[in-house]
Amino acid sequence: RGEVLRSFRVKTLVGEAGTKYVVKNYFYYYLFRFSAAMGQETFYITFLPFTYWNFDYYVSRRLIVMWSMVMYIGQVSKDILKWPRPCSPPVVKLETRADAEYGMPSTHAMSAISISFTFLIATMNQYKYPFELGLLAAFIFSTLVCGSRLYTGMHTVLDVIGGSLIAAVLIALAYPAWDCIDHLMLTSPLFPVFSIGLPLLLCYNYPKLDYYSPTRADTTTILGAGAGATIVFWLNHHYVASYPKEILQRSIPPVTVGMVVLALARFMVGFCIVLVTRHVIKGITLKVLCSHYKVSTKDLEARRRLEIEVPYKFITYSSIGINAIVLVPLLHEFLGLN
Repeated sequence: RGEVLRSFRVKTLVGEAGTKYVVKNYFYYYLFRFSAAMGQETFYITFLPFTYWNFDYYVSRRLIVMWSMVMYIGQVSKDILKWPRPCSPPVVKLETRADAEYGMPSTHAMSAISISFTFLIATMNQYKYPFELGLLAAFIFSTLVCGSRLYTGMHTVLDVIGGSLIAAVLIALAYPAWDCIDHLMLTSPLFPVFSIGLPLLLCYNYPKLDYYSPTRADTTTILGAGAGATIVFWLNHHYVASYPKEILQRSIPPVTVGMVVLALARFMVGFCIVLVTRHVIKGITLKVLCSHYKVSTKDLEARRRLEIEVPYKFITYSSIGINAIVLVPLLHEFLGLN
């Protein structure tokens, strides 16, 4: 928080959205604004599919399962604990959307820890590379995201530490069961019902607040994307091509210009499909639901109602998860990007 005060000088305070400030250190400003974005929707719907398109299914499955579980627990914990965010002043808040949420624990911190260290552990079992290098990368990524929450004035140090510790404990508890969870996810005949039914049940029974908070919508987004991806993992395993049972460590091939170009091409194709899916499905779902409940699609308050917000968010992001795992690889194959 002290860095925020050193880097910003508040001129006038006209509510959260009207706060004016002067940037004195652009390096820190852009570094931490970018780092903060690595804990938001844009990063989730790009990085997680990227691991599927450019690494392997083993790593992607573990990332998606751990991210969904950790983020759900973090989001619900906020609305159960109801600890307020830092007051402004003295801090300068650089984000306004998340200010309606409670602060403890920091879900940015939880997301950063879960993604970076799950990625480290999963790739460590898959690829031969210096463990110290992977640990350093995970530490730097987590530190930048956690630090961004202090710099932007959205969390206290305790919020960030609490979120980091909760995520670390959840990873430690879940790690011994990773293989068992993966086996059930791919082979259980009841998994499709479970992967759709449980997330919907959790979303519809999300803790109620006295005022509107975007946490329920964000939680539905996370669980919807996870549900869409995991059900496709099950379908692929049963009806397309079974995933290998034995995991062998592989050496990382030398990085070449051609490999980088291929990865970027896959990413750009996939990212475009994700954006189109989000735009089209969101528009269709909103129109159908708003028509059914006889409200305008432009009525923000109506869109926040449980019976509209949960299904439209869940359907939209489960569709993104499905298309990222099904349509994008097919398009890669069609374009010769495999």
